[in-house]
Amino acid sequence: MSERQGSERQDSEHEDSERQGNERQGELRTAAEAVEWITGLAPTIGIRPGLERMELLMEKLNNPQRRLKFIHVAGTNGKGSVCSYLESVLRHNGYDVGMFTSPYITSYANRFMYNGEDIADETLLALANRLKPLAEEVAGTEWGPPTMFEITTAIAILYYATVAFPDYVVWETGLGGRLDVTNIVVPLISVITNVGHDHMDILGSTLEEIAAEKAGIIKSGVPVVSAASQPEVVEVIRKTAAAKKATLYLLGEQFSYERLFASEQGQSFSFEGTFRQYDSLDISLVGSHQVTNAATAVMTLDVLRQFYATMVDEETLSEALANTRWPGRLEMAGTNPRILLDGAHNPEGMAALADALEDVYSFDTLNVMVAMMPNKNHDQSLKHILPMANSLIVTEPDFHRKMKAEDLAELAEKLRSELGGPRNIVVEPDWKKALDLLGEMAEQGGERTLSVVTGTLYLIADVRSWLLHQTKSDKGW
Repeated sequence: MSERQGSERQDSEHEDSERQGNERQGELRTAAEAVEWITGLAPTIGIRPGLERMELLMEKLNNPQRRLKFIHVAGTNGKGSVCSYLESVLRHNGYDVGMFTSPYITSYANRFMYNGEDIADETLLALANRLKPLAEEVAGTEWGPPTMFEITTAIAILYYATVAFPDYVVWETGLGGRLDVTNIVVPLISVITNVGHDHMDILGSTLEEIAAEKAGIIKSGVPVVSAASQPEVVEVIRKTAAAKKATLYLLGEQFSYERLFASEQGQSFSFEGTFRQYDSLDISLVGSHQVTNAATAVMTLDVLRQFYATMVDEETLSEALANTRWPGRLEMAGTNPRILLDGAHNPEGMAALADALEDVYSFDTLNVMVAMMPNKNHDQSLKHILPMANSLIVTEPDFHRKMKAEDLAELAEKLRSELGGPRNIVVEPDWKKALDLLGEMAEQGGERTLSVVTGTLYLIADVRSWLLHQTKSDKGW
């Protein structure tokens, strides 16, 4: 063998050894591989409430969450909208802002926003590779392997604490509050939008039990803003805040609003709070519930301004609220025919959708396409929309956990006999075919027909991506 051949052989053996070493360590090579690894944990590990694994992960990383200023937002509905209002106003006032939300609508990277932009692929890959060996270490402990949401939350903390360095992080809970892994942080302020019937298999069977879980984000001495309205829920939040010596700013007591104008293009409202009032503020998001969400955000910003010297210019405030967008929530994704998307996945969300349809939108014929996840209060959800619909198309989300279209249709049939509603109920498990059927119905109905796609955000994500970009989303938790 020649000296050159020997050298080439040594180089080849070295490269093979290095490649095998990387493969042994399981290093991820692309952002797509990173997302596949993370999202692959969802069906195998599932949901496991608790903070033990997250605390262990953060300890191994020297607790980077302690370097950040969080605004922690919990609630049954409206969390994402409130987060979006807060992010928009802070950014319009010159702050660098991170925003962590779930689930996402277009791509996994949507979860990690910094100044309105998704996390870069190379950053996501680097952070995933940093976490993967630590996740394997945690998996070997008595607590078992981290879940998909725990890894995702850890990536968010690492991103903001070691890469982006925002002034504020708008931080949405995943599920509940007390045992939700986002509760690893101590925020500047806590926000509880509302409490309703959602995730009852995990959070509890009564509003009081669910409220206790949501109120679990309240920390000692940290102010809390809430738009909760039910007396039993307010009582839980009030007692929790008092026990933690956390000042409570409650809608209807410390702050209030009046809706001034509403249309399909937007609405305006006046606001009166503990520290200041605004004669007229504009928002582009539709529905009376969005005024509640905006008012909750304004109160939160006023508390930040009062106690943390956060600069919020009044003129910029109104402009930022008006420029706020939140996809998949009463979003008109098509105008010819009109197709309205709304992720109303629980009774309170569906009630808000029905209220908006009656309050703002004009139509002679209403056709609804719906899909749901299992373990939800579907009869209480459907009762709001069924009496209004002329036709109902029942389908399924493209996700590993879903409710079968036949089962949801059977429930709709039973409710129709009690409440009235659609003259026909169509079952089409394939959401793309169901969307085609919805389009055909719209053509037959004419320009006074309104098509609504609602239910689980997993369906909304795919339909929205298909309508706007002719591609399927890579949505997920």
